[in-house]
Amino acid sequence: MSDVNEATFEELSSQFIQPEAEALPEAIEQLPQQEEFWRPPVRFGSIPVEKEPLGWDKRKGFYKLFPRVSLPFQIVERVSFGHPDLPANRLIWGDNLHVMRQLPSESIDLIYIDPPFFSGRQYNIIFGDQNEVRSFTDIWEGGMPGYLIWLNARLYEMKRLLKKTGSIYVHCDWHASHYIKVEMDKIFGYENFRNEIAWCYTRMASKGQRHFNRTHDVIFWYCKSKQAPLFVDAVRMPYADSSQSRAGYRKTSLGGGKPDSEICELNEGGKFPEDWWADIPFVRPNAKERIGYPTQKPEALVERIIKASTQEGDVVADFFCGGGTTPAVAQRLGRRWIACDQSRVAVAVTADRLIRGAQQLQMDLAVPDFTVEYWGVYEARRLSQMPEGEFRPFILRCFAATPNTDPNEPGIHGYKHSVPVWVCPPDARYEVRHTDVVAFANAVRRSIRYQQSDLREGIMLGWAFTPEAREAAEQLRQRAGVDVNFIRLELVRIDSPRFRQHVASLSTDHADYENFLTFVQPPRVEVGYERVAPLTYRFDVSDTVVVNPDAKILNVQWDFDYDGRQFRSTQGYALSKASAPVVYKFPRAGKFTIACKVQDDKGGEGMWVGAVEVR
Repeated sequence: MSDVNEATFEELSSQFIQPEAEALPEAIEQLPQQEEFWRPPVRFGSIPVEKEPLGWDKRKGFYKLFPRVSLPFQIVERVSFGHPDLPANRLIWGDNLHVMRQLPSESIDLIYIDPPFFSGRQYNIIFGDQNEVRSFTDIWEGGMPGYLIWLNARLYEMKRLLKKTGSIYVHCDWHASHYIKVEMDKIFGYENFRNEIAWCYTRMASKGQRHFNRTHDVIFWYCKSKQAPLFVDAVRMPYADSSQSRAGYRKTSLGGGKPDSEICELNEGGKFPEDWWADIPFVRPNAKERIGYPTQKPEALVERIIKASTQEGDVVADFFCGGGTTPAVAQRLGRRWIACDQSRVAVAVTADRLIRGAQQLQMDLAVPDFTVEYWGVYEARRLSQMPEGEFRPFILRCFAATPNTDPNEPGIHGYKHSVPVWVCPPDARYEVRHTDVVAFANAVRRSIRYQQSDLREGIMLGWAFTPEAREAAEQLRQRAGVDVNFIRLELVRIDSPRFRQHVASLSTDHADYENFLTFVQPPRVEVGYERVAPLTYRFDVSDTVVVNPDAKILNVQWDFDYDGRQFRSTQGYALSKASAPVVYKFPRAGKFTIACKVQDDKGGEGMWVGAVEVR
């Protein structure tokens, strides 16, 4: 296994620039035709009937409320399990609506999602990541209609991503299940509804409760078309009486007449599953699979869904992956997978869970690598390590500019609306100099567009600019006001509001894009520790410095036996508050290598490694 933390940047750099995003379709994919089903009742006169999902615009679909943002994916890690020839799975941190819009149509066999329930704002904000807070603010604006519009835009993209034989399972509860089904009928088609599955469980009733105990969730199963399979033999359930499977049973008349003489042989694999599942309990506090994630769902529940609708090698996706149950089960069952979440902590917990799970599988299964990718929030430190040939196209795409492929225009790296653009070298310490400004101005003067049009502008993108560079650009602007032969250059910092202006301008009353396209730095992690008892030590990160402005630490992960190759959190230490020191008892005395990962609420993640002599 190669270590993702020690891999050279060159080994990863080729992964940074993803293929161009799927273009915005010229015509919005139409909703299913259900005229008969939604036909207004003539006998009752003119009655308005809502035939389209909430938020839908006949001309622009959901793009009217949620404009498209096309940004590149940044691969920050490739976790290797020794089979680089196999297609890598993908774990993505970013807003799932925009992530899905950049994935190819009809590429996924199964989607299972456990989206936020309509059960209260604070309940759904799990960690307090800035992306999480922004998104849930959108969800709750406008009550139930706002929630459904937010969800509908995503369900529409999921339908596009499903293969013609694909299925989607949507996990919800009593708060909004009835409303969600109405909307899914409009998006997927009433005829493509397969099941309403009730997942039944038990829990204690509270004192003074004034309603029957609410002890089931709802899972809606819809298909892309009638071609979607059900692999029933993979999910058969035990008979209530095991002797039935040996003896069969005698059919009887429903009318109370004489018993039918026909003997029905029962399937040895078990009975055909019903649409209520009472054999899968909640994840108990002491369960081995429990990772401490507040909304964690049982692996057995997701396993039944995956087995019912896919076979080995099929692609499974979860765009609200949370603690990573879906990709963990898909990996164990030999399925390919894509997982996404808007919480950086959720992605960190999921990656850690997948690494630990792969260790147990590698004896029997060739486990594919997986990549950890960022969309919209990028690690500046890793960007500064990219080769120039990849860094510049990446920055140009972030700036909504296109690379310049004309070999006759050296010194011009791209164009934004026909305006020439220059991009600095990747090193974040590089300050754009006076000589860079002069060289770019001369490159623009030599360009064909300068000769054939009245274009006299240019844009320079850099991490920082020297005072001399700014003075040179100002002199050019002043002279351009009196002499049309001079160039007016604009100097734009890569981490400035001006750089992301094209994204912020897309914000509408129903979408807040102000925080999209940002660059983050990792916290400088410092770990202190002390011996409190034989083999027992207390660790804390109170001296850690958070570099991102106004950021705070959200989560700390600990690996108390780090092998120097891959970080795998010690059981029970994947989710820890920074404010509370952790205590760990080592299994024996001796020298141990400790690793600590810290995530902040802006998306920065840092890591500390140190050796401890345990006594």
